[in-house]
Amino acid sequence: MLRSLHIAAKDLKAEFRTKQMLNSMVIFSVLVIVIFSISFGDLLGQQEIVDRLAPGVLWIAFFFAGTLGLTRSFAAEMENGCLEGLKLCPVDRGAIYTGKTISNALIMFAVEILTIPVFIVLFNYNIQNIIGLGIIIILGTLGFITVGTLLSALTVNTRTREIMLPILLLPLVIPVIIPAVMATGTILTDGGISSIISELRLLVVYDLIFFVVGQLVFEYTVMD
Repeated sequence: MLRSLHIAAKDLKAEFRTKQMLNSMVIFSVLVIVIFSISFGDLLGQQEIVDRLAPGVLWIAFFFAGTLGLTRSFAAEMENGCLEGLKLCPVDRGAIYTGKTISNALIMFAVEILTIPVFIVLFNYNIQNIIGLGIIIILGTLGFITVGTLLSALTVNTRTREIMLPILLLPLVIPVIIPAVMATGTILTDGGISSIISELRLLVVYDLIFFVVGQLVFEYTVMD
């Protein structure tokens, strides 16, 4: 686990030095929120309509911004043979996957933390159960990132990785998106944690299964 943290720290240090991926993800996510707020401008005064729109708008912004970031996750390692250097390190290949997952998840959390206040302001929305929403976002994001990191490594050597990654990723994250959107809608309409237990269980099971699968098969995704 310590080696995974070192890899994650290396990625985060490189990213926050330039902020290229973070800035592009935040701008993309905020742009999605702005476009939706303009499109539904006449309806934003009606609380019931906003309650129905909010979960979809948030997760569309998160999903597309996250996909944009994942396309660069391993692409940066291709420069100057950095990926080969990682593969030559005397560590289990699963540690590389774990480190990459941690760094991608933390960057994604940063994007979400910056996006939600923009959503609150532009949609004039008041989120009552912020803790419940935070739990859903954490579990949904982890499921998205565990699968996305694995597929990012799988498609890094393809010329059309920007196209291939979303095509492969979307079918696999539907079991995350559906319960995440449903649970978000329930929480935003003043529902309690007890009313979304089934969705949370599904997200937890999905996260655990795909994290274990990623650990087991990552070695074969980065083979020469």
